Amino acid sequence: MTYEALQTAADHVARETGRESHDAGLVLGSGLSSYATTLPDAIELSYSDIPGFPTPRVEGHSGSLVSAMVGGHPVLVLAGRVHTYEGWEMSDVVFGVRTAAMAGCRTVILTNAAGGVGDHLAPGDLVAITDHINVTGRNPLVGANDSRLGPRFPDQTNVYSARVRSLTAAAAQETGVAVKEGVYAWFLGPTYETPAEIRMARTLGADLVGMSTVPEAIALSHMGVEVGGISLVTNLAAGISDSPLSHDEVTETAAAARDRFTALLDALLPTLTR
Repeated sequence: MTYEALQTAADHVARETGRESHDAGLVLGSGLSSYATTLPDAIELSYSDIPGFPTPRVEGHSGSLVSAMVGGHPVLVLAGRVHTYEGWEMSDVVFGVRTAAMAGCRTVILTNAAGGVGDHLAPGDLVAITDHINVTGRNPLVGANDSRLGPRFPDQTNVYSARVRSLTAAAAQETGVAVKEGVYAWFLGPTYETPAEIRMARTLGADLVGMSTVPEAIALSHMGVEVGGISLVTNLAAGISDSPLSHDEVTETAAAARDRFTALLDALLPTLTR
């Protein structure tokens, strides 16, 4: 990935949507992709038609970019993401969110499906991410740094914006949708975590475990973009639940919680651009 490749993708988005710039962005995780086309004045582009864009290969993740007008402001929505466990290079994993930043997005909300580790969490809970733990040993900033994107050694003290968490809490109160808070641990996948790994994650301070989001958050913070994260707890992690873990459980719980999640996003998105 190069700066020029990102600029080419962002220019394509601007040309095809007729919107020169976008103010905020949203990445939709498992089971939420259809939400994008419900937004006002939605213009949908296939990832495969955007130069440089990788296309998801996982069930529950479509592959389209949607430009919409929310609260009178242009918002860019990535319906689906690619994951490191699919074999993509890290530069490909973060290509979508970096393109959103190049397209003007100064605030981006990252959503995902996650396993619940914290004692205060149950399947169906929505959780605002306060911080993350990277247990994979991988980082999208490894390699030569292009200072046009960001600094060589970016600070990670406040990756997940307190302002966005406050706006999320206000949207939760407005809609009556409960939102908890927690720390997200990124595991590589595609296997679910072992009970011993979950005990480790709990000891380290994790409340959630998942296979995405962290590379995107790192890349966005590198570019000076304000980041918000919201997880949907789709299952209790290994060793906590007596049931075997499955992707079917993830998609079923995501479907059951879709109305609450989308109601929260409907209330939150317009406040990001005020």
